[in-house]
Amino acid sequence: MKLQLVILVAVAATVYAKTTYTYTDKWDHINVDEILESQRLLRGYVDCLLDKGRCTPDGKALKETIPDALELDCSKCTEKQKTGSDKVIRFLVNKRPDLWKELKVRYDPNSIYEQRYKDRLDTIRA
Repeated sequence: MKLQLVILVAVAATVYAKTTYTYTDKWDHINVDEILESQRLLRGYVDCLLDKGRCTPDGKALKETIPDALELDCSKCTEKQKTGSDKVIRFLVNKRPDLWKELKVRYDPNSIYEQRYKDRLDTIRA
Protein backbone atom coordinates (compact mmCIF):
# COMPACT_ATOMS: atom_id res chain seq x y z
CA MET A 1 0.00 0.00 0.00
CA LYS A 2 2.79 2.42 0.93
CA LEU A 3 4.63 1.63 -2.31
CA GLN A 4 1.53 2.41 -4.36
CA LEU A 5 1.14 5.72 -2.55
CA VAL A 6 4.80 6.61 -3.19
CA ILE A 7 4.43 5.74 -6.88
CA LEU A 8 1.22 7.80 -7.12
CA VAL A 9 2.91 10.82 -5.53
CA ALA A 10 5.93 10.46 -7.84
CA VAL A 11 3.70 10.30 -10.92
CA ALA A 12 1.67 13.30 -9.76
CA ALA A 13 4.85 15.30 -9.11
CA THR A 14 6.19 14.42 -12.56
CA VAL A 15 2.95 15.47 -14.26
CA TYR A 16 2.87 18.69 -12.26
CA ALA A 17 6.50 19.46 -13.12
CA LYS A 18 5.84 18.89 -16.82
CA THR A 19 2.85 21.23 -16.82
CA THR A 20 4.55 24.06 -14.91
CA TYR A 21 7.95 23.99 -16.61
CA THR A 22 8.62 26.51 -19.38
CA TYR A 23 11.36 26.75 -21.95
CA THR A 24 14.15 29.17 -21.21
CA ASP A 25 13.19 32.81 -21.67
CA LYS A 26 16.54 33.67 -23.28
CA TRP A 27 14.78 33.49 -26.69
CA ASP A 28 12.20 36.06 -25.60
CA HIS A 29 14.55 38.88 -26.58
CA ILE A 30 15.19 37.74 -30.15
CA ASN A 31 13.92 40.25 -32.70
CA VAL A 32 11.63 38.03 -34.77
CA ASP A 33 10.78 40.88 -37.16
CA GLU A 34 14.46 41.34 -38.00
CA ILE A 35 14.75 37.66 -38.91
CA LEU A 36 11.58 37.67 -41.01
CA GLU A 37 12.66 40.82 -42.87
CA SER A 38 16.07 39.39 -43.76
CA GLN A 39 16.20 36.75 -46.49
CA ARG A 40 19.67 35.74 -45.29
CA LEU A 41 18.70 35.29 -41.63
CA LEU A 42 15.41 33.57 -42.42
CA ARG A 43 17.01 31.19 -44.88
CA GLY A 44 19.76 30.46 -42.36
CA TYR A 45 17.25 29.42 -39.71
CA VAL A 46 15.20 27.35 -42.17
CA ASP A 47 18.31 25.63 -43.51
CA CYS A 48 19.35 24.84 -39.93
CA LEU A 49 15.92 23.40 -39.12
CA LEU A 50 16.02 21.28 -42.28
CA ASP A 51 19.60 20.07 -41.72
CA LYS A 52 20.69 21.87 -44.89
CA GLY A 53 23.05 24.30 -43.24
CA ARG A 54 24.94 25.24 -40.12
CA CYS A 55 23.04 26.17 -36.99
CA THR A 56 23.64 29.07 -34.66
CA PRO A 57 23.26 28.15 -30.98
CA ASP A 58 19.75 29.67 -31.05
CA GLY A 59 18.90 27.74 -34.22
CA LYS A 60 20.13 24.51 -32.69
CA ALA A 61 18.05 25.07 -29.55
CA LEU A 62 15.00 25.88 -31.69
CA LYS A 63 15.49 22.71 -33.73
CA GLU A 64 15.64 20.65 -30.56
CA THR A 65 12.56 22.35 -29.09
CA ILE A 66 10.17 22.27 -32.08
CA PRO A 67 9.09 18.60 -31.79
CA ASP A 68 8.26 19.01 -28.10
CA ALA A 69 6.47 22.32 -28.66
CA LEU A 70 4.38 20.80 -31.45
CA GLU A 71 3.49 17.77 -29.38
CA LEU A 72 2.52 19.81 -26.32
CA ASP A 73 0.83 22.73 -28.13
CA CYS A 74 3.56 25.09 -26.94
CA SER A 75 2.40 24.59 -23.35
CA LYS A 76 5.98 25.11 -22.14
CA CYS A 77 6.37 28.31 -24.16
CA THR A 78 6.43 31.71 -22.49
CA GLU A 79 3.79 34.18 -23.68
CA LYS A 80 6.44 36.02 -25.70
CA GLN A 81 7.43 32.73 -27.40
CA LYS A 82 3.80 31.96 -28.24
CA THR A 83 3.35 35.41 -29.75
CA GLY A 84 6.61 35.07 -31.70
CA SER A 85 5.79 31.61 -33.02
CA ASP A 86 2.34 32.78 -34.15
CA LYS A 87 3.99 35.70 -35.98
CA VAL A 88 6.50 33.40 -37.68
CA ILE A 89 3.82 30.90 -38.70
CA ARG A 90 1.57 33.67 -40.03
CA PHE A 91 4.48 35.10 -42.05
CA LEU A 92 5.52 31.74 -43.48
CA VAL A 93 1.99 30.60 -44.33
CA ASN A 94 1.03 33.88 -45.99
CA LYS A 95 4.29 35.20 -47.44
CA ARG A 96 6.66 32.26 -47.77
CA PRO A 97 4.54 29.16 -48.44
CA ASP A 98 7.56 27.54 -50.10
CA LEU A 99 9.45 27.58 -46.80
CA TRP A 100 6.34 26.60 -44.85
CA LYS A 101 5.92 23.54 -47.08
CA GLU A 102 9.55 22.48 -46.56
CA LEU A 103 9.19 22.79 -42.79
CA LYS A 104 5.88 20.95 -42.82
CA VAL A 105 7.42 18.04 -44.72
CA ARG A 106 10.17 17.85 -42.10
CA TYR A 107 8.19 18.39 -38.89
CA ASP A 108 4.70 17.18 -39.85
CA PRO A 109 5.01 14.69 -42.73
CA ASN A 110 1.78 12.89 -41.77
CA SER A 111 -0.19 16.11 -41.17
CA ILE A 112 -0.81 15.16 -37.55
CA TYR A 113 -0.20 18.68 -36.25
CA GLU A 114 -1.87 20.30 -39.24
CA GLN A 115 -5.06 18.44 -38.31
CA ARG A 116 -4.63 19.12 -34.58
CA TYR A 117 -4.14 22.86 -35.15
CA LYS A 118 -6.44 23.18 -38.17
CA ASP A 119 -8.62 25.91 -36.64
CA ARG A 120 -5.60 28.00 -35.70
CA LEU A 121 -4.06 27.58 -39.16
CA ASP A 122 -7.33 28.51 -40.84
CA THR A 123 -7.35 31.74 -38.79
CA ILE A 124 -3.74 32.44 -39.78
CA ARG A 125 -4.50 31.88 -43.47
CA ALA A 126 -7.48 34.25 -43.36
